[in-house]
Amino acid sequence: MQKQTLQRFATRSFLLILTAVLFSPTPLATAAKPEGKAHHYKQIGDRKLTVYVTKPSDWVKGQSRPAIVFYHGGGWVGGAPGQFTEHSKYFASRGIVCFQVEYRLLNRSNNEPPTKCIEDAKSAMRWIRSRSAQFGIDPKRIASAGGSAGGHLAAFVGTTDGVDSAEDDLSISAKSNAMLLFNPVYNNGPGGWGTKRVGENYQQFSPAHNLSRDDPPCIVFLGDQDQLIPVSTAEQFNESLTKVGVKSELVIYKGQGHGFFNHGRSENKFYKSTVVACDRFLESLGWLQGPPTLAD
Repeated sequence: MQKQTLQRFATRSFLLILTAVLFSPTPLATAAKPEGKAHHYKQIGDRKLTVYVTKPSDWVKGQSRPAIVFYHGGGWVGGAPGQFTEHSKYFASRGIVCFQVEYRLLNRSNNEPPTKCIEDAKSAMRWIRSRSAQFGIDPKRIASAGGSAGGHLAAFVGTTDGVDSAEDDLSISAKSNAMLLFNPVYNNGPGGWGTKRVGENYQQFSPAHNLSRDDPPCIVFLGDQDQLIPVSTAEQFNESLTKVGVKSELVIYKGQGHGFFNHGRSENKFYKSTVVACDRFLESLGWLQGPPTLAD
């Protein structure tokens, strides 16, 4: 009897893990330990939210370097800072100050919208920009970056107004100056990902429904076998930005599914390819100089 109980428990555990792997918007086991010095950027009740800062080895106070703010994926209900640790280390080696943001997650058991995730994403951007001198960064060259639900947050701070934390100083802009988006779930309208949570209020939450000519330049990476984001969604986003005069690039990877870009997958083939493409994109904006130092 005990043996049968253990077997049933093992089978149930396996099925739960398999389900999580197959249906999580960001594959599990992709997050490394967060890189860089920890700073608390916000406190909600007794909980302090952390941003991890990775600086170039030759960083000195008083500089005006570009910056990248990374948001991890996980369907707004999972994940943790650390998914973009290797990205942060690479771009720090190229002279960019990098930040990885912890934000509050949603409850898996209800359908609340990602309000608190967005509030924290914008609070982090304001906190970072208000401390540009402290971190030696240019407040007009701060990119937002993220994957999956983190890509949604990175796109939101670049394109969409509203959903601000009541404690934020709204005189400080939360708008990013460039967007690096890895299979982002940025269309939350009818038929898009996340519609169940945002419902009829999708225009408040969906970056794809808030594009305008003052949005920052953007590069998007997507696999053509992604089960959450159709290629047509990314093409429409790219076309809409281009139509209003915003620099936009879309890179489609044949045969790749969701999370293909993560460090540690496919012998880092697509991690390297997407990082090099980001490097060249930032070089085209004048944020970097010289060729990428990572071979794709």
